[in-house]
Amino acid sequence: MALTYSEAAPLGTEAPPFHLPGVDGRSYGLEDFRDARALVVAFICNHCPYVQAVRGRINALAREFAPRGVRLVAINCNDSKRYPDDGFEAMKRVAREEGFVFPYLWDESQEVARAYGAACTPDFFVYGREGEKFFLKYQGRLDDNWKDESAVSSRDLARALEALLAGGEPAREQQPSMGCSIKWK
Repeated sequence: MALTYSEAAPLGTEAPPFHLPGVDGRSYGLEDFRDARALVVAFICNHCPYVQAVRGRINALAREFAPRGVRLVAINCNDSKRYPDDGFEAMKRVAREEGFVFPYLWDESQEVARAYGAACTPDFFVYGREGEKFFLKYQGRLDDNWKDESAVSSRDLARALEALLAGGEPAREQQPSMGCSIKWK
């Protein structure tokens, strides 16, 4: 497990389109979230200990902000031939066991992850809606303690969402996500 940090994408970048299969049997595209005030795109996987430590927090964040118009979608792009725990059938099992309240999508070609500039799992991108389009407002960590939820003192992603929902902008200085490197083919 090599520790990797996210690579900052330029704020204000438009969200790349995607069409990916979900573990729920549906296919999802960016247009399926057009009703969202803000959209969180999280690159996660099944086997990474950093993701395993925060899955419950990601689910809780999705529940907390959904009533206020925030949608969250998670995408797994890891090479499932080398990492079978990240395959589509395993994704279905993890989503069911964890009770995910958000779509969990499979980017088998890794094209979507490359378009977004994802580097690690977890890697979080927050897009604010402007008209019919989404623009990057935050890319960074979920919070300041991936390992121990009881030691969290700064909920960075939640703070960014609060700023957007209040009509403002998240702070321009953003701490990168950290986790396992994406397992590229």
